[in-house]
Amino acid sequence: MGIDLGLDRVAEVGRRMGLLDATLARRVITVAGTNGKGSTVAMLEALARAHGLSTASYTSPHLLRYNERLRLDGAEASDAMLIAGFEAVEAARLDGDPLSLSYFEVGTLGALWAIAGFQPDLAILEVGLGGRWMR
Repeated sequence: MGIDLGLDRVAEVGRRMGLLDATLARRVITVAGTNGKGSTVAMLEALARAHGLSTASYTSPHLLRYNERLRLDGAEASDAMLIAGFEAVEAARLDGDPLSLSYFEVGTLGALWAIAGFQPDLAILEVGLGGRWMR
């Protein structure tokens, strides 16, 4: 058993969660590349907030606490917010034919669910290994 590359499973769970039709934010910036993604996300978040925009950012990995991965208006997501996101992912994953998801996929879908509920002016998302499959 290895890593199941591709976006079919995560896209299906996202569809079940209503994320494919949801508007995450007024604007979305996707940050990709080999090095400096986290720093770039932090800089973009600071610039946007300095100009009065509400923001959501998602990065990985975290340094000390998982909550660091998702920031809403400059503050780490609460434990309750993360748990609610993970519960939403799990419910959608088991709705119909159960689908397997990786640790990263569960976290990403949970973060997108939280961002969609928050509706910031700007969402800044760090893309991981699956970035080359994004359309």
